[in-house]
Amino acid sequence: MLRASAAGEAAGVPSSTLVCEGFLPLATAASVGLGMPNLPVARVIGHPGLQSSEQLRKNTLEVTLQHVIDNLLEAPRAVKGDAEPGPRDVIVKGGFDAVNEYFCQHELSDGLPIVPPTREKVEALLRFTDRDPGESLGSLLPDSRAATLWSIAVNGVMAGCRPEYMPVLVALIEAMADHAYGVEHSGNTPGGETLIVLNGPIIKELGFNYTQGVMRDGFVPNTSVGRFWRLYLRNVAGFLPHKNDKATFGNTWRVVVAENEDVVKKIGWTPTSADFGFPAGENTVMISRHTGGNHISSVSGATAAELMPYVCDALVRQYSWQLMFTVGQGMGTLRPQLLLSPIIAETIAASGWSKADLRRHLFEHARLPAREFERILRDWTQKPIWSLKEEHEAGRIPGVFHASDDPERLVPLVWKPEDFLVTVTGDLTRNSVYIFAHNGVLGFPVAKRIQLPKDWQKLRQKRES
Repeated sequence: MLRASAAGEAAGVPSSTLVCEGFLPLATAASVGLGMPNLPVARVIGHPGLQSSEQLRKNTLEVTLQHVIDNLLEAPRAVKGDAEPGPRDVIVKGGFDAVNEYFCQHELSDGLPIVPPTREKVEALLRFTDRDPGESLGSLLPDSRAATLWSIAVNGVMAGCRPEYMPVLVALIEAMADHAYGVEHSGNTPGGETLIVLNGPIIKELGFNYTQGVMRDGFVPNTSVGRFWRLYLRNVAGFLPHKNDKATFGNTWRVVVAENEDVVKKIGWTPTSADFGFPAGENTVMISRHTGGNHISSVSGATAAELMPYVCDALVRQYSWQLMFTVGQGMGTLRPQLLLSPIIAETIAASGWSKADLRRHLFEHARLPAREFERILRDWTQKPIWSLKEEHEAGRIPGVFHASDDPERLVPLVWKPEDFLVTVTGDLTRNSVYIFAHNGVLGFPVAKRIQLPKDWQKLRQKRES
């Protein structure tokens, strides 16, 4: 709503945005990012969802209403924003401890020691791209800062990334800047975190872990690149805890998940990158934001048919309010992500199933009764009236959601089989699956090609010598 307020104020139309008191710091920070640090807001006491109608009416009339009237009748007070240093200004001098103390005090650190981004170290990363350091990949909300190659290198150094990781970092920020992903939702209430999936020869070239412990820290490429993502959200996009980052509980950054393309090729499947239109063998990154995940252990069976009940049941159990991204906010944007351990994928493929067959089975069997689907939408997403029948008859959702009027009919989690994302990775001999609950349109999957510099091999050899 602040963006609508900013548009109105810019056109000379008075506005007043209603903001719950717990989100007032967010409103202040977001206003600065919109270039209007004096956007008028009206305070809403407490949280409307936890008040009786009588209490909400009382608070609105006694507090909020007067704020709205004042905002509409009085010119916004003048506020001067703090000037930021230039992109190449030296902001602090000193030793390791002094630099880290400065970065912590000025909210430029994730709380862990950072590698001081000296000009020498930054330029070392920039040598691994053919693009101009001042080039912008886009403007990132909420602070509307330019995502430049220089800032990518700076934050890459801080995260502990080696220079040769630079092409991966650039592709990641291209994905972050893609409007389809929706970076502006990175600090929303569920506190969803982004999963990065890596594909291509670059996995082995840079030493990314793609087997046992693939989501565990301790491997420099996976760990540092994952940390870079969160640092960039903080330092460039502008998501700061207690300000623009309003995650209720939150999570920390995830390490990069690299797919085991040896196994994918062996069983005749296509890699995750192919799901986004890239040919197998292309270096790519894919990002998607998830509200949580669950490890499914001991998925047992000698055939695909024997394995699937475990997987389908676990998949359905992982989803609740997120179904609003299927038929609600962000129609058809739910994208469940499954990580299959190699032995699970091999067992499924040995039954003659392709990746498309697996997705089709998930679509047809990972379902829940229509009455339960509607109950979740009605009770968990504050939609007092909701009918799959009415939505289908209005042409807003596919017919599969209303095959009959039977309330016990089973309906899918997503619109089509291709909506399931499947990645093969992890321990080679463990029979496990990991299922992520997707945050829908508030972190929609986006993939980008990793562009290597023209003298990539020469640069790498020089680094390794």
